[in-house]
Amino acid sequence: MEYPSLDTPTAGATRFNTDSSQLEIYDGNQWTGVLATSPELQTGGTRAVCMSGGTEPAFTDNIDYVNLASTGNAITFGDAIQAGGIRGGCSSRTRGLFNGGQQPAVSITDVQKVEISSTGNATDFGGDFSSAEFAIGEGLASATRAVWKRSSTSNGQMDYFTIAHGGNANDFGDSLFQKSQGGGLASPTRGCFMAGSPDTNAIEYMTIATLGNNADFGDLTLARHAPATASNAVRGLCMGGTGLTNVIDYFTIPTLGNAKDFGDLTSARRQAGAAASPTRAAAFGADYSPSSVNTIDYVQISSTGNATDFGDRTEAKGCAAVSNGHGGL
Repeated sequence: MEYPSLDTPTAGATRFNTDSSQLEIYDGNQWTGVLATSPELQTGGTRAVCMSGGTEPAFTDNIDYVNLASTGNAITFGDAIQAGGIRGGCSSRTRGLFNGGQQPAVSITDVQKVEISSTGNATDFGGDFSSAEFAIGEGLASATRAVWKRSSTSNGQMDYFTIAHGGNANDFGDSLFQKSQGGGLASPTRGCFMAGSPDTNAIEYMTIATLGNNADFGDLTLARHAPATASNAVRGLCMGGTGLTNVIDYFTIPTLGNAKDFGDLTSARRQAGAAASPTRAAAFGADYSPSSVNTIDYVQISSTGNATDFGDRTEAKGCAAVSNGHGGL
């Protein structure tokens, strides 16, 4: 029997249902069960995997990981296929995808994959983007589909892949705001891109399972590019970015409207990676703070407040980060 709560639960709150013997999460409207495919059964908790980038000419190929349910320093996972900078990533419950990034005088159209529950070097996904301008674009994902936004400021094209299968990208539609170096996050049904260069505070959205152009969602509290972005199924966070800033914004993904102030990172930074579990979001490293750092911060998504130190990455670099427990799953 379900008894009424004394207070309305906060979106992202969790409970154990003694009748069904199942862990449940409140999605903002109702309690829903955490599926048997949840990361607790695969990796002992939500695992975040970070593929380093860096800035020219100091690109790296390092991959490390943490368990988001705990705190502590990152552990070596493996190596990328090649060193590259300004990467983006997205993931399903089992697989993380990373775009190729940037090398001196060239962008890499290859897509790399890792199996999140294991460790080891990245391998080729078996397909390419439709243009090299996706090589440093931002991505978001549902449980099955990855959507990437082109990095060029002159073309708002978006590509998508089916994460479980290789193959070249297909056209999804066009971005509303033609910016580069923004951020992406998702709920199970809706994807949001935000920020970008030249600096903007714009947020746009799409329905991930369909194809088509994006629509206006609202605005961030601060115009910026190169932020760290992550979400659970209900709330999206945009952390840091130019110029330099430590500001964390939040917004409710199922609704439309402007973002609100959440709190601050422990330091101002840009080009950090970000990943989330149903309850916690973390920002990993940075390429400018004003120098590269290995700092990992975390916040509890359902609350507001300043970030807390989590531990350190294995190297002082920005990165692209993915997890097997983010809001799109």
